Amino acid sequence: MRHFLLFFLLSGTLHAQTTGDKQLPSRTEIITPLHKDKFCEDSLRNSRKQGGNPQTKDGYLLFNGSTDGNRQVDPQIAVGGGYVLHGTNNGLIIYTKKGEFVAGISQKHFNNGIDPKMGYELHNKVFLFDLWWYYDKEKVKPVNISVSETSDPTAAWNTYPVPAQKGVDGGGIGYSKKWIGYSFPGGEERTFVLKLAEAKSGKPATIYHFAGSLGHPVAMQDNVDDLYFFDIAGPNFIIRKVTEGADGVPYCVVVSKKPHQLQYYNYPPQSSQKGTAQKVSSGDRNPKNLVYQNGSLWFSHAVNKNGHSAVQWHQIKGDDGTILQTGIISSDTTNYIQTTLAVNKRNDVLIGFQEVNGASFISPRFAYRYANDAAGTVREIVNVGEGKGAADGVAWGDYSGSVIDGDNLLDLWTIQSIANEKGRGETVIVKVPFTKKKKKKRK
Repeated sequence: MRHFLLFFLLSGTLHAQTTGDKQLPSRTEIITPLHKDKFCEDSLRNSRKQGGNPQTKDGYLLFNGSTDGNRQVDPQIAVGGGYVLHGTNNGLIIYTKKGEFVAGISQKHFNNGIDPKMGYELHNKVFLFDLWWYYDKEKVKPVNISVSETSDPTAAWNTYPVPAQKGVDGGGIGYSKKWIGYSFPGGEERTFVLKLAEAKSGKPATIYHFAGSLGHPVAMQDNVDDLYFFDIAGPNFIIRKVTEGADGVPYCVVVSKKPHQLQYYNYPPQSSQKGTAQKVSSGDRNPKNLVYQNGSLWFSHAVNKNGHSAVQWHQIKGDDGTILQTGIISSDTTNYIQTTLAVNKRNDVLIGFQEVNGASFISPRFAYRYANDAAGTVREIVNVGEGKGAADGVAWGDYSGSVIDGDNLLDLWTIQSIANEKGRGETVIVKVPFTKKKKKKRK
């Protein structure tokens, strides 16, 4: 992911649209998928054998993910069907939910690409991810949307290469039980949607393009058809949704546009690290993932608080944009960076991030809360590793992943980068169980 992603896709061109106005697709096209009978042939199964080594620490399952050895690992996970699907800029790996390696391959086996985002759609019980490919000779610059046909990621997949000739960076993916949505920076059309049923079945799919950016697409965990999009537009939160018309054609409406009145919402400063003047990116004030659970939108983002990068998180009413609770994880002596959030069916929350400062290297952390904890609070920060070296460039990560367990809808997972001895990115995958409540001191 390139450095200018900090000015990402949430500065859309549709802010003049008012609540209730319908925006129709600007155009459509039909994309025929690239079909794979299974994730990888047996001869390729170990071509990307990395990670594993599971262990239990304080009741949390930890295991290693990829060890790519570059600064821009861009780690993601999705969990369901008894598996953990893991993606980075260098390829894809499948583990069991116990942390055991199953199979791994290069992304070239899914039509190439970088900047993966992925998820497990709970209602159709399928995995999905995107890979954006900038370097094809034809300069089509396809966004490759891949969807498994079942909950078994080792089995059949269909990949839809959607042309994005004017794309300038990878984007964000979201999904509901009916739709897959993708938004990206660059060009006049920066959002498209397709029907999940078509992608799952491997049929040629109609791609509906929209002018401008609708915002960041949301992971819809509630049992609803509509796909929501979210935008931080200066002092306002804007919620849009794509819904299906009577003719089967989707359209977009603004659900709400409301001042958020947040004290902290500016981009976070770059963060210092030990033993070098080289600072690293802290992430983005725009969320890298959003979740719709129990009628609310949930997300975390990195913001500037008193000259340090802090992690701020929110629960927002999905129907009118009202903030129900906000919390912030901050310090005057350290930086919390590259955050994502996951929430389960009981409204328990996991917030993943990394920590770095002038006396330490980039290290994985998380915090969590139970639904009945005091509003806006989290329990203590959990340390799941210590970085060992300084990164040699600004770009770092460039993000993390936090997701629900798609099988029990209770446990929450996160993947975070950790700096190795050379300041390069390795990854740690953590399962946080919520089937039993722990009594721990709140912060």
